[in-house]
Amino acid sequence: MKKILAALVAIAALTVAVPAVGADLGARPYYNKAPAYAAPIYNWTGFYIGGHLGGAFTGSHDFNGAVLSDSSARLLGGVQAGIDWQFAPNWVLGTEGQYSWLGKNNLTATFPGGYVYTNDQRGLGSITARLGYTWGPGLVYVKGGYAYSDNSERLTLAGAPIPFLLDGNHSNGWTVGGGVEYMFAPNWSVKGEYMYYDFGSTRFVSPAALAPFGSFHNDDHTLKAGVNYRFNFAGPVAARY
Repeated sequence: MKKILAALVAIAALTVAVPAVGADLGARPYYNKAPAYAAPIYNWTGFYIGGHLGGAFTGSHDFNGAVLSDSSARLLGGVQAGIDWQFAPNWVLGTEGQYSWLGKNNLTATFPGGYVYTNDQRGLGSITARLGYTWGPGLVYVKGGYAYSDNSERLTLAGAPIPFLLDGNHSNGWTVGGGVEYMFAPNWSVKGEYMYYDFGSTRFVSPAALAPFGSFHNDDHTLKAGVNYRFNFAGPVAARY
C-alpha cells in the first residue's frame, strides 16, 4: 500500500509540474501574415478634359485646271472633352468633342480674268463617337462623326473684294480616325491619334464667269498628341492574387 501511495503522489506531482514547465517556455510566437498582392485594375469609365498639339495637311486640288495652291503643313493646337464607359470588361465606349486652332495658311485659287479666291481655314472641330479595346493601362480606339471647318473666305477681282456664292456648305462634314491612349497615372493619360476630315466638294454659283471651272474637294489630314485628365466615376479598384 505504501508503494502504491508513493506512486500516486509522484504522478500527481508530475501532472502539476508539466504545465508549469510549459508556462516557463513562454507563449507561442505569432507571425503576421503578409498581405495578398493587389494588382491595380485601370478604370476608364468617367469624364475627361485635355489638350493637344500637332499638324494638319491638306491635299492639292484644283478648279477644273485652274490653279489652286497647295496647302502646306500647318501647326495646330486645341482642347478636347469627353466621357467614356468601360464594359464587358475590356471594351470602352464614349463620345468626344474636340476643337483645334490652325496656324494661318491661305488656300488660294487664281482664275483667268483676274479673279482670286482665298480661304483661310482657322480651325477644325468635331463631335465623335469612340469605341476602344483596353488591356489595363493601354487603350486602342477608332472614332468618327460630325466635323466642322471654320473658314474665312473672300473673292477679289483686280484686288477689290466682290460678292460670291458657293453651292456647298463646306464648313460641315464628317471625320474618321483612330489612336492609342495610355494611362500613366490614376487620373492622367496621354494619346496619339490620326483624323481625316472631309467637307465635300465646292463650286461657284456666282459670279457666273467662275461657274464653268467646276469644283474642288475640301479635306484635311491631322496628326495629334495630347494629354487628358480623368474624373473617374468609380474609385480605385484592385484585384487580389
